[in-house]
Amino acid sequence: QVQLVESGGGLVQAGGSLRLSCAASGRTFSYAMGWFRQAPGKEREIVAAISQSGGRTYYIDSVKGRFTISRDRAKNTVYLQIDSLKPEDTAVYYCAAKNSLSSWPETKGYDYWGQGTQVTVSS
Repeated sequence: QVQLVESGGGLVQAGGSLRLSCAASGRTFSYAMGWFRQAPGKEREIVAAISQSGGRTYYIDSVKGRFTISRDRAKNTVYLQIDSLKPEDTAVYYCAAKNSLSSWPETKGYDYWGQGTQVTVSS
């Protein structure tokens, strides 16, 4: 069984930075990992994903150049560095793990989810 715990969210001014962490318990070394977000009144969307090895990453267009996903296999932790924050980045951010791998990028069908961490960006 895999459990995911996010941390690092908060209130930040536009242009600021945050680093979200996702600590995993269980064997996630062979899992793809992703970060999703859900803003009020909107559907949840994937933001970034990273392959099992960490050698491949994926970002949606709106965050390219501002968000960086990484994973530390020794710590079993996935990170999302968020720079140049914008008010439209305000959302609950979720970490997810995908064991049932299909094709890259892995944007759907994630198997395990964290509880989420709130990111609020003030203008």
